[in-house]
Amino acid sequence: AVVEMVNDGLTRSDVEEALAHCEVIEDYPTAHRPLPDCLVLGRLASDLPVHSVVAIDEVNDRIFIVTVYRPSAERWRNDWRTRK
Repeated sequence: AVVEMVNDGLTRSDVEEALAHCEVIEDYPTAHRPLPDCLVLGRLASDLPVHSVVAIDEVNDRIFIVTVYRPSAERWRNDWRTRK
C-alpha cells in the first residue's frame, strides 16, 4: 500500500482524508482471504478520487489498508465507481 501511495503522489494525510468519507464500491468475497475486504472510493478536498482496498478485522476493531491508488481514466468510468 505504501509503495502505491508514494507512486501516486499521495501522503498519509491524503489517505486519511479520503477514508474519512469514503463509500464502498466493491465487496470482495471472503473465500481465500483471511479477512473480509472491499474497495472504497474517497475524495480529497481537491475532489481528486482515491481508491483503497480495506480489510476489516471486526474481532479486534481495526482495519488494514491493503492498497491505495488514484484510479485511472483508462480503467474506470468518470464516476470512479464503475470499471470499464
